[in-house]
Amino acid sequence: MLSRLLLLSIGGVFILLIVDQCSGKRKWDYEPLSIETYSTDDSKLKMVAKVDRVGRGEYAISANIEFKYTPDDTTMVEASAYRSSSGDENDYKIIPLSIPKQPYIEFMNNHYKDVVLPNLGGCSNLVQFEDKFEPPWPQNTYMLDKCVANSDGFPDIIPEGYYKVNFTMMNPVDWGFILIVKITTKLI
Repeated sequence: MLSRLLLLSIGGVFILLIVDQCSGKRKWDYEPLSIETYSTDDSKLKMVAKVDRVGRGEYAISANIEFKYTPDDTTMVEASAYRSSSGDENDYKIIPLSIPKQPYIEFMNNHYKDVVLPNLGGCSNLVQFEDKFEPPWPQNTYMLDKCVANSDGFPDIIPEGYYKVNFTMMNPVDWGFILIVKITTKLI
């Protein structure tokens, strides 16, 4: 169910990373279908992630992220979101729920703090902070253990369909993930 998904992946994650906080009760469910990770230099960042089935119709995201570099002032973050009514790769169209390219410190103090931490902080050892993020990001192995997002930061209503989120962190290594989820209207 979408309310139990990691959305990102991290980072993440998943639609979690690209939507500003909204209030109200969510009227949709989700199912993570796949998560694909990438890195241009595994010696600096290596990530493995998967969708776990945790119960009947319930899914979560697990990930292992070996973070072996220190992001600096040139490190940028960007996320693009796409929607498809059919799930066919050729049917995806970009939607405005994206994170424009920005310095990683700005991302940390906004999307990470407001969306990633509320959804993934309890099921991971990701860096947590209260007020402002103070660099450096610690080099460590970060683990997400069957993370199920509680939908903090998600809109109340999302059209049914398939959603693809491409999250990327750039410089000195380019890495990220592509998450695909299926959204259905919640049956009350």
